[in-house]
Amino acid sequence: MRILVAVKHVPDIQSERSLGPDGRMVRDGGDGTLNELDENAVEAALTLVEEAEDGEVVVLTVGPDDAVDAVRRGLQMGADEAVHVVDDAIAGSDAVSTARVLAAAVHRLSEQQPVDLVLTGMAALDGLTSLVPTVLADLLELPALTLATEVMVDETAGTVTVRRELDHAVELLRAPLPAVVSVTDSANEPRYPGFKGIMAARKKAVTTWTLADLGIEPDQVGAAGAHTAVVAAAERPAREDRVLVTDGGDAGVRLAAYLVENKLV
Repeated sequence: MRILVAVKHVPDIQSERSLGPDGRMVRDGGDGTLNELDENAVEAALTLVEEAEDGEVVVLTVGPDDAVDAVRRGLQMGADEAVHVVDDAIAGSDAVSTARVLAAAVHRLSEQQPVDLVLTGMAALDGLTSLVPTVLADLLELPALTLATEVMVDETAGTVTVRRELDHAVELLRAPLPAVVSVTDSANEPRYPGFKGIMAARKKAVTTWTLADLGIEPDQVGAAGAHTAVVAAAERPAREDRVLVTDGGDAGVRLAAYLVENKLV
C-alpha cells in the first residue's frame, strides 16, 4: 500500500504575523513549521502502513524553499519519501491553484508507482478554508471522504472506510481505492519524532520538482491563475468600546442589564 500525504508549511501560530502590501501573509519570518493539523494525516498514514505490515508513506508539499521543513518533519515522524514542489510562480496561489499543483504531483508519483490513498489534514492553520482536499479529489477524479475521525483500509476489498462524527450523528463512509481522505485533529495523537527517527530522516533525500517538471504553465498558478483576489487588507483595530465591570457582588445583574440595554439578548 502506497499512501501519499499532502502537507503544508505554515507560519508558527504563536508568532507575530503581518500582511504584505499585496494583502498576502508575510512568510519570510523564519518561524514556519509543519501545519499542526497535517501531523494527524501523517500519523494516520504511518498507522495504516504499520497495521498492514507493508507499504510506504510519501509526504508532499508545495511552497517556497523553507517549505522543505514540512516534509522533513514528516520524514522524522517515519515517512519513507518526500517531494517538494518549489517554483517562484507558485507564490500567491489560492486553494484551487494549490490543488492543481498537488494533483499534477500526485499524477507524476502515480506514474512511477500507483498511489492507493491520498491523505490530508482537515485544514491549514494559516487559511482555514478546508477547500484543498475536496478540490484535489475533484481534479484527480477520485472519491472525497472528508473530516474523518478514523480511517480503515481493506486492501483485499480495495476500499477505504472512514468514520465521521457530526453533532448529532456518526457516519460511516466507504469508497473504492484510490481516494482522497482528510482527517481531523481528533483522529489520533501524532507521534513525536525520536532521536532515531531524526537521524534516519537525514539520510532520506527530498525530491524537488518545478512547475515545468509537472507540465504546468506559470499563468495557471500564483496570482495570475487565482480564482480569488484580495481587494483590501488591514490589521484589526484595537477595541475602544470595552466596558470593564468590577465585581462587587452585583456583576451578574449589571451584565444582564448591559446585554438588555444593547439588545444583545
